[in-house]
Amino acid sequence: MKKIKLFMFDSCPYCQLALKHLTELQSQDKYRDLEIEMINERKQPKIADQYDYYYVPTFYVEEEKIHEGHAAKEDVQRVLDLALR
Repeated sequence: MKKIKLFMFDSCPYCQLALKHLTELQSQDKYRDLEIEMINERKQPKIADQYDYYYVPTFYVEEEKIHEGHAAKEDVQRVLDLALR
């Protein structure tokens, strides 16, 4: 399994929606064991500044940016599927 990083911040409505999708998807056995490092860009700016993105939520699998900005459930699922490969 590959590492997933999610860049977000608490008051972002799109981030909250992405987290909702993550919770729903991780209730499935297929995704249950995936670990997602959540990086709050406002609380962890030194880490966030090391990555190239503009919008949140942003998902990285390993060191590759996979999705940036508003994430539909299908987008989040694609990230999880890539991490399983």
